[in-house]
Amino acid sequence: MKLATLKNGRPDGQLVIVSADLARFVSAGRIASHLQAALDDWEALAPQLSALAAQLDAGAIAGQPFDPAMALAPLPRAYQWIDGSGYLSHLERVRSLKGSKDEELQSNRPLLYQGGSDSLSAPTDPIVTTDPDLAIDFEAEVAVIISAVPMAATRDQAAAAIRLITVCNDVSLRRLVLDDLQNGFGFFHSKPSTAFAPIAITPESLAGAWRDNRLHLPMRVEVNDTLFGRPNAGIDMHFDFADLIVEASRTRNLAAGTIIGGGAVSNRHDESLPIKRDGIGFACIAEARTVEKLKYGRARTPFLKPGDTVRIGAVADDRSVFGDIRQTVTLA
Repeated sequence: MKLATLKNGRPDGQLVIVSADLARFVSAGRIASHLQAALDDWEALAPQLSALAAQLDAGAIAGQPFDPAMALAPLPRAYQWIDGSGYLSHLERVRSLKGSKDEELQSNRPLLYQGGSDSLSAPTDPIVTTDPDLAIDFEAEVAVIISAVPMAATRDQAAAAIRLITVCNDVSLRRLVLDDLQNGFGFFHSKPSTAFAPIAITPESLAGAWRDNRLHLPMRVEVNDTLFGRPNAGIDMHFDFADLIVEASRTRNLAAGTIIGGGAVSNRHDESLPIKRDGIGFACIAEARTVEKLKYGRARTPFLKPGDTVRIGAVADDRSVFGDIRQTVTLA
């Protein structure tokens, strides 16, 4: 089952079912007006949503053409957005950045930060900045949307709570990271609004691509229409999504509709840009620059600037499974 939220002039948008080929949609309004309402009563409403999806895919309902440009984030505002550090190779590469701490790199428990969730960006919203010199970076990630999880959840409870999977761009302003970390309260100004792909998909609809609490698909990243990376999200993920949910619930209950990010997708390799035909590349600029410093003594890849466009999507058979995030950097 594939779900999306379309613009309707209201903050939470309109919940719709999208066909398996992402070509058509039908309103789910008679079942749940928006995605949070569906998540609040998932056990009762999910079978109804699934039945409507089956009718759409079977052609029993004609539906309307689906335009990703009309989509909001699946949850345009969420009770909670928590990003985790699932990929140790990402931490290993970025810990050399100014403001990072070696002692934060740990393999026994994932790091987490709580991002702003009151206004999550649509897949085609611009990356808005007030200053072009803030070292604007993207982070291509997988994220899950969960049902309610009790405090101190077990791995089984955590895994069972995963309702939907999607893709996001956790935008980073690298030059503000140092100030944020030095104030002792963690990321704030360095992490503006996170953007999400238009489609959220149930685990069972991803078939073999979702297993071991991981998404086993390559993440295609392009900058200004040039391939930047295609690391596989299922490879080198040290902490899976069950691990991340368990850690997030260590001292608190998690509400239905909480979003958990897996961190920038990262595979271990010693390649540098430009990416070769069979290369892996990177899901963020900071990693590419770190490798360049080690290889060449200086970083060669620039951060994003106004007018630059980034495209992010998880792909199968060269098809964007969740739809693409396409964002252009603009000055406020």
